[in-house]
Amino acid sequence: MRPNKGRSRFIFFCVAPATVLFFIFMVMPTLNVFRMSLFERGAYSPTETFVGLQNFQTLMKDTKFITSMQNTILLIVVVTIITFFFALLFAGILTREKIKGQDFFRVVFYIPNILSVVVIAGIFSAVYKPENGMLNSILSFLSGKTVLVLWKDQPMVIISVIIAMVWQAIGYYMVMYMASMSAVPESLYESADLDGAGRITQFFQITLPLIWTNIRTTLTFFIISTINMAFLFVKAMVAKGMADVGLSFMYTQKDAGLYGYSMAAGVVIFLFSFLLSLLVNQVTRREPLEM
Repeated sequence: MRPNKGRSRFIFFCVAPATVLFFIFMVMPTLNVFRMSLFERGAYSPTETFVGLQNFQTLMKDTKFITSMQNTILLIVVVTIITFFFALLFAGILTREKIKGQDFFRVVFYIPNILSVVVIAGIFSAVYKPENGMLNSILSFLSGKTVLVLWKDQPMVIISVIIAMVWQAIGYYMVMYMASMSAVPESLYESADLDGAGRITQFFQITLPLIWTNIRTTLTFFIISTINMAFLFVKAMVAKGMADVGLSFMYTQKDAGLYGYSMAAGVVIFLFSFLLSLLVNQVTRREPLEM
């Protein structure tokens, strides 16, 4: 009994500091956001006025907030589809095909993920530059005439953010899927070859089902992180007022002194991300496959 008690104490003292810090810096601030959303208060004013659900009622009628959430949903859907398509495609090619320098391609594709958002924003700002940016220069060369697309102005600004976010994320998920695909037994592919199955059929019948657990986990993680990454890219790349996402709208309201109103926006975004995660987990649920 004593060894078990000693082990339990050791585990308790190891876990307790992290639990206390998580409660102080995560749980308490989150609960305070819910509380503050029910009050009207300036950002630096100690005076609070209880307004109940009035902030939420105003929020649901705010066209700027609705537009910002539409932009958030658009980024989640489009960036997720494009990122996972290319990540799976490149991972499948580099894992199944005999290509020289596979490790080199892994490093090259992964580099964008280790760069900060500010650096990526600077790179793409140069690429999107209207007069002599790389993208307009390529389009001008291909069309044979001068092309002047304002990539960071309406209506192209969201497309520009999508391109930057996809470029930043593909390498990370590609490397994760390559690790999962490398664990699939080669004997399964050999049997499929003998049965006459092509590469595409093998991918959908063997590879995809066997790495589905990994895909499901990364999909949920990516959707949640996209909400945060969208704010960072918009803040770093886009001129103020040109395009808003949910979190940038929240910060704008806070800067304007509408602290309780911004907290209400934060609550809506939190609940949206939580419910979206539950929905994705439910939709992607399937029976695990054994090899």
